[in-house]
Order: sequence, then structure tokens, then C-alpha cells
Amino acid sequence: MEADPNAPLIVEQLVKTYEGKPAVAGLSFALRRGECLGLLGPNGAGKTTTLRCCLGLARPDSGTIRLLGEPVPERGREARARTGVVPQFDNLDPDFTAAENLLVYGRYFGLPAATIHARIPALLDFAGLSSREKSSIRALSGGMKRRLMLARALVNDPELLVLDEPTTGLDPQARRLIWDGLRKLLAEGKTILLTTHYMDEAEHLCDRLVIVDSGRIIEEGSPRALIDAHFPVSPSALRPANLEDVFLKLTGHELRD
Repeated sequence: MEADPNAPLIVEQLVKTYEGKPAVAGLSFALRRGECLGLLGPNGAGKTTTLRCCLGLARPDSGTIRLLGEPVPERGREARARTGVVPQFDNLDPDFTAAENLLVYGRYFGLPAATIHARIPALLDFAGLSSREKSSIRALSGGMKRRLMLARALVNDPELLVLDEPTTGLDPQARRLIWDGLRKLLAEGKTILLTTHYMDEAEHLCDRLVIVDSGRIIEEGSPRALIDAHFPVSPSALRPANLEDVFLKLTGHELRD
């Protein structure tokens, strides 16, 4: 089935190599507007490289990418202006307060200061940081910084959110807070591309999953469909199968470097 030409993200036959080794080897997928698509895979499977190519931060060796209707990397900057991104590692400015980080980031998009100031209370509330507006970044815990990163990704009111392991390091309460916020965004019509190593997170949030390994798609479908396909219900089963069982079946049980 051909991808909708108006889909928020279309990736076709994406190839990216590093030092002659393929990180992404012919990946093709598309997002549907208003869905949460999970890109899952073990360490080194090519997930982050795929996201970097999709955002125009890395140039692919071959293949085509259209992000919010724009060809990438040729018009990656224009596409990123309508996209919210949470990278895998925190890159907040330690010299600014929580609110100042949101303000400075919003200015990168050319937003008026008054517009950003008006958005800051709701963004901090979304991340459970309403009382931390004037806190230094150095005074925030790792989990608080991660939540602020997500709030920052929303400062430009993006059409699409690209989240690379957004809840890493969060405690269960904070993760639930973020899940509730992301569900609200989906209900409002946002589109989300998510990578995560938390299989329960993928089950709770994702409408559809693309599982990759060695830079290739090895399986895709809804969480429930994948579980049912790989672990049909058996009366003798000691416990119901879950997405982690599917993931380990497809990608193996051995540790990856």
C-alpha cells in the first residue's frame, strides 16, 4: 500500500552507513496523521540514526524523506520549524533557569517573547514543573531535566513530535504524568514518532510499532496484533504474553554492545 502523500513523515528506502558499515539498510515507513508510531529495536539497531536522517541532522547515503511535506535534508530546517524534538541526551543550558531555557529555545523559532512567555506556565504544568519556573538547571534532578526537555519540545506548538527515549531516567509517577500528557496531545491531533526501550510505554502509547534490527524492519503492526500473532492465547500459559516477549523473540535474548 502506498503511503499517503500528505503523511507527516514518509521514509522510502533509507540507507545510511558509517565507516562502510550499514546503520540503516533500506528502511521504509510512514506516519499517519494523529497517530503515535513506535520505532523499537535493540541498541545499535539504527533507531537514532533514522531519526537524525528524518530531521535533516544527518545526510543519508540514499533514499528519500519527506517531513511535513518538505524534502529532507534539502529543506530540513523548514520542516524542523514545525517539529518538536526530544533528543536522547539532555542539552539544556545550565546557565539559565527552567523558564529561561524555554524562552531562549522559543526564540530560535522566531517566536515573539510575549508569545513564549504566555506559553511557559502551561508548558511547565504539562511537565509537572510549575513550582520550578525560576530554578537553575543545576538544581533540577535528572528526571526534572528530562521533563523540561519535553516541555521545551512543545514551545513552538509543533505538528509532529519526535521523541528519542523521552522517559529515560524517570520514576513511575513522572512517566505516568508524561504518558497522560502525550495522550492528551494525541487527542488534540498531534502526531508522535517515539523510540523507547520501555515495552510497557510502547504498549500504552503507540497505535502502531515498527521493530527494527540491523537497520532493517523485521516486524510491524499494532502492539495487540503483534502479541496475538506471535503468542496465540493458550489456556496452559502461565501468564499472558506481552510486548516484551515479542521483542525478545524477534531480536534475541543476548546483550548488545
